[in-house]
Amino acid sequence: MATDERDFIQSIERGFAVLLAFDEDRTNPNLAELAAATGLSRPAVRRILLTLQRLGYVRNEGSRWSLTPRVLSIGQHYSASRAMIEIAQPHLLDLSAKTAESASLAELDGRDAVYVARVPVRRIMSINVSIGTRIPAFASSMGRVLLAWAPDPVVDEIIEGGLPELTKHTVTDADAFREVLQRVRDDGWSIVAEELEIGLLSVSVPVRDRSGEVVAALASSTSVGRSSVEAIRRDVVPLLLDAAARISADLGYSARR
Repeated sequence: MATDERDFIQSIERGFAVLLAFDEDRTNPNLAELAAATGLSRPAVRRILLTLQRLGYVRNEGSRWSLTPRVLSIGQHYSASRAMIEIAQPHLLDLSAKTAESASLAELDGRDAVYVARVPVRRIMSINVSIGTRIPAFASSMGRVLLAWAPDPVVDEIIEGGLPELTKHTVTDADAFREVLQRVRDDGWSIVAEELEIGLLSVSVPVRDRSGEVVAALASSTSVGRSSVEAIRRDVVPLLLDAAARISADLGYSARR
């Protein structure tokens, strides 16, 4: 839905900026640290914090501030409203048990693939992967599955925003990237080897809703020390395709349609 500047509420934007400034490096920031992180003035940050405190989302400890457990309710409301996540969870558990590796479900949000459901097995990436974690879509198997069936303007925007070299294996050429997406459509799955992070292997397949639209990517991740591209193609891709077909069927999708 199109909006103009009259529909934009800047105070809400600033409120979320303050909330998002609480991270692993700023678990108990003071006013000055939050102002520096958000680019807002200290008086503005103070007013926002006092509002959030009154709503129960932050608490004050001397000169320091911290989030309260109430912020989790925002994510809980999202998950509770998404039947797909609840439907997918048992299939993720089954997939993880069969592969002995992590299984995840992701959706596309802007330039990122965002984890919306996950069954972890072991830590295989240097970043801490959990629900809500965002990774660059262009360099991940989940993102490539989502982009392969995304509208052309979405792909164009990703390419125009740049394809930075994350490792020596990352595809950074626009034409080569479009060819990769075409291959994903032709194959029906995506394997990415060490393009997002050295040592990481991942494979993803599409999940479809009742209309046939690709609404999520189902993924399995491992490391080069535990598997290979050939082994993933032979052993894991069939398991993912089967799991994705069952999730899609539970969402109302019929392949015959």
